[in-house]
Amino acid sequence: MSPSSLLGVFAHPDDESLLAGGVLARHAEAGARTAVVTTTWAPGSPRAAELAGATAALGAGPPRMLGYADHRAPRSAPGRPRLCDAPLDEVVERLVRLLREFRPEVVVTHDAYGQLTGHPDHRHTHRVTVLAATAAGLEHLYPDAGAPWRPGAVYAATHPHTALDGLGPLLAGVGKSLLSVPDEEVTATVDVRPWLDRKWPAILAHRSETARERSLPGILSRIPAETRDRIIGTEYFTLVHSRPTPASGPSLPSGWPG
Repeated sequence: MSPSSLLGVFAHPDDESLLAGGVLARHAEAGARTAVVTTTWAPGSPRAAELAGATAALGAGPPRMLGYADHRAPRSAPGRPRLCDAPLDEVVERLVRLLREFRPEVVVTHDAYGQLTGHPDHRHTHRVTVLAATAAGLEHLYPDAGAPWRPGAVYAATHPHTALDGLGPLLAGVGKSLLSVPDEEVTATVDVRPWLDRKWPAILAHRSETARERSLPGILSRIPAETRDRIIGTEYFTLVHSRPTPASGPSLPSGWPG
């Protein structure tokens, strides 16, 4: 069975590497088409260059950036609205266009909490991605944005309660919140240790973040490699929805699809 094409839609440069770098690298290594959409920061900004280095390390090709401003960093996209302030229909239409252009079988984005810290851009990226994944398959919505395409499945990257043993104290130590989900909410647990030789360089490509004391890349860069690899060596996902199939046809697996 050929590997599924995979599109990650995340809020900030570095989210793709931290949350789904392993599965992106795994699919790319298996010959699948992979790509990343980042909803904030402008092309041409310093973090855009770092993002390009990270996606290259993961085999995901050049990044696709919507170019809205980070909720907490207006300088990220001078003259552009913050993602959360941009017209909802505008953001959804732009994502629909990218979905119809790339035609992924699987889409991965943030969970409804916005991951552990609940960043507003993470939460809003979850909302617009779920909306766009449905809208992209409906021919009468955004008819000028390309031929309809409905992804086979949309997954939310997440963290179960029991996965916080190593990561939780590190984030709590710098005053960050911990928003995890009950273990039964996790649909797929993926061992990505075989692809850490791609995932960790991708995280390190975000040099402006590894230099910061309170950022997760910065925290990970200062702890022992064995501890770090244990934390980033597993990725967790919840199936948000899957494409309807005929009653006589096979349904999508509940675990991570190939």
